Amino acid sequence: MPGENLTREEARERAGLIAVDSYDVALDLRSATDPDEPAFRSVTTIRFRCARPGASCFVDLLAPRVNAVLLNGRPLDPAEVFDGSRVALEGLELSNELTVDAACAYSRTGEGLHRFADPEDGEVYLYTQYEPADARRVFADFEQPDLKAPFTFTVTAPAGWTVLSNGAADGGPQVLEDGGWTHRFVPTLPISTYITAVLAGPYHVERDVYRRELPDGSVLEIPLGALCRRGLAKHFDADDVFTITKQGLDFFHDHFDFPYPFGTYDQAFVPEYNLGAMENPGLVTFREEYVFRGNVTQMSYESRANVILHEMSHMWFGDLVTMEWWDDLWLKESFADFMGTFAQVGATRFTNGWVTFANRRKQWAYRADQLPSTHPVVADINDLQDAKLNFDGITYAKGASVLKQLVAYVGLEAFLEGARRYFERHAYGNTRLADLLSVLAEVSGRDMSGWSRSWLETAGVNSFTPEVRYDDSGAVAELAVRQDADAAHPVLRPHRVAIGLYRRDADGALTRYARAEADVAGARTVVAELAGADRPDLVLVNDEDLTYCKVRFDEESLAAVRAGLGDLADPMARALCWSAVWNLTRDGLMPATDFLSLVRDFAGREPDVGVLQMLMTWAGTALHHYTAAGRRTRAGALLARAAREELERAEPGSGHQLAWARFFATTATSPDDLGLLGSLLDGTGSVEGLEVDQELRWAFLAQLAGHGAAGEEAITDELARDDTASGRRHQTRCLAARPSAVVKAAAWHDLVESDALSNAMVEATLTGFEQPGQRELLEPYADTYFAAIERVWAERSIEIGMAVVRGLFPAFQARTATLEAADAWLAAHQDVSPALRRLVAEERDDLARDLRAQECDAAVA
Repeated sequence: MPGENLTREEARERAGLIAVDSYDVALDLRSATDPDEPAFRSVTTIRFRCARPGASCFVDLLAPRVNAVLLNGRPLDPAEVFDGSRVALEGLELSNELTVDAACAYSRTGEGLHRFADPEDGEVYLYTQYEPADARRVFADFEQPDLKAPFTFTVTAPAGWTVLSNGAADGGPQVLEDGGWTHRFVPTLPISTYITAVLAGPYHVERDVYRRELPDGSVLEIPLGALCRRGLAKHFDADDVFTITKQGLDFFHDHFDFPYPFGTYDQAFVPEYNLGAMENPGLVTFREEYVFRGNVTQMSYESRANVILHEMSHMWFGDLVTMEWWDDLWLKESFADFMGTFAQVGATRFTNGWVTFANRRKQWAYRADQLPSTHPVVADINDLQDAKLNFDGITYAKGASVLKQLVAYVGLEAFLEGARRYFERHAYGNTRLADLLSVLAEVSGRDMSGWSRSWLETAGVNSFTPEVRYDDSGAVAELAVRQDADAAHPVLRPHRVAIGLYRRDADGALTRYARAEADVAGARTVVAELAGADRPDLVLVNDEDLTYCKVRFDEESLAAVRAGLGDLADPMARALCWSAVWNLTRDGLMPATDFLSLVRDFAGREPDVGVLQMLMTWAGTALHHYTAAGRRTRAGALLARAAREELERAEPGSGHQLAWARFFATTATSPDDLGLLGSLLDGTGSVEGLEVDQELRWAFLAQLAGHGAAGEEAITDELARDDTASGRRHQTRCLAARPSAVVKAAAWHDLVESDALSNAMVEATLTGFEQPGQRELLEPYADTYFAAIERVWAERSIEIGMAVVRGLFPAFQARTATLEAADAWLAAHQDVSPALRRLVAEERDDLARDLRAQECDAAVA
């Protein structure tokens, strides 16, 4: 639609013209239970000022129909002023009141007001998701983050439903003559449109209260809520959610010195959610997969805790103080990513959170920072489509890594004092990069402009390699750190790093015996403090993971890693070495089969189950994308054998056993291994201590279906055991995974030619369609993909468009012809949406990386 993609310049112009005083939003959701009713009534009254009386402006609204528009008592003709995405406003006065009465559409894509009908009991659940700009799908607004205002929501819904918004209810519900209930909420504090929220439905609700005595002697009480669908209530461990929540609130109050300002704190786990979670003040929404239906490892609980704390930190970084425009998205996401782990380690039982961060989050950043679409942490965001794609590994994980380096640069207390002053000065306002830098310079006494230019305003990742020279006695004569940069981004940054020297002790473990911190700048830095140290077996640059860089090894250190990676006693050092060899593999500097050999040799000794599960993910990528075609079958058989052996030797009932069972299910391809999966499903086989619960059953069945060892009848029978929302998603995935041309054609039609699937079913179908063992079956779709994606992008919402463009890219057709087809499409489509070009260019870059890695692997065959 014209105007749907708001530009930065339009937003700046409007912000210079308009100041918003308040919103009153009335939503009538009684039609939600009628599956044939596509829309609901939305009536919005906005009070705002105009800096230039007589000027023209517009409000944003994506709706099928506008019933009436009233501006300062003057009716406007909807047919004249509404174009499908904007309502034009002319002749504004100094003070204005606008009322827009619209029919807005229920969503099935997770954008706007999403409607979900639970197949288990027929109940209907609603929730909103707006970031970056989908509040306009629910009510008329000025859809940009710097036009904050108080919001008053009034929601009419079916009787008995739970209805929540960003703040407390203003009294009890009003009972209407037709049986509906009207809920009114107290006005919010000034917040941005994208973090307003409404939730409605027969949710299961559990309650608690957080209490804290404040420095002035008063007591802060925050009502807590935890919600999920009724069908998930039997699995819901709300007590653990409340425990993490209270620990987090204590931690942030201790460190931020700014009491939580938004009154209530509800956390809802909702169906068919596109994101991990969203930081709506007072009503945080999470994907319901964080309610665990079966046995999971401690990594799952750690991940959930991290997300809870990430979203909680947004109450200050993002909700209280908000970026002016999406260029400075990092001002909330980088901080939340950092603070989530910082709080996790400091306040909860998950004290190894920085190990997880180094092993998982930073890999996301390293990948994103080597794509052609990489960008500085402070990005250049021209419009809303740009903003949507910049919720990426740079904005989150690289930004958080940079903040960890900043803490090393200015000191922890200066960093936290800077945050406290930042909140105090900019509460309920909007900021830019300069606002943060000025307060950090003030508290630290250090020049932040140079640091910012190096770390926030440039792209690319540096690599560190140790260069060691020994004297005649074998001691270190000189140890230097060489810093390299990518050719596309030749920036050498200043780093505060630790360098660790490791050697074998009497027990055979690799332990650190010497350490030095140094400021590394330029191409080569000598670490004088380590001169004279005994000869190490391993030199680990960036020990303790203080900075953001790729770690390389000298030849002796790499040999030590190959021979004894599992012998490293320190969990962070071990995780960093795993990360380093993975980066070598991704960069085509280590054969993929060598990496898989390391996994076979040492993964079974990894005590941290989170690190182990990351290794399993990397191993799958190494096998299916980086291993030379001629070596793939044997490498896969060896990996499956190792997974089966580790499954059988793992401690019965342990998280490690569960992790190995899931990994074995993804590697099983031989008749014998598939037979074991089948026997575990039908009960004729067993592994001591392994509980084959419903989620594990689906994991086994998916692999069987993908290899033609389970057909439609078996999948239908499994659904009969688990006819739930989750079960239907698993069923869809399994059906699409079957190795049949007819099946693939039907899945392709559902994804490309039809808009009938919800966002969750699109995800399930995509997952089933793309199977690494079905390369020949999928080959015909490579050309079809490039012919279809422009139409898909034009016809679908951006969320579905992104999923389909990424998910159907012919990634398993790793050959020169596919690369040339991608290049040809990019060359012929210079004028399409920049966001679509970016998606294709990223997938093309991954494919080129696959080919380089396969060449490296083939060279040692």
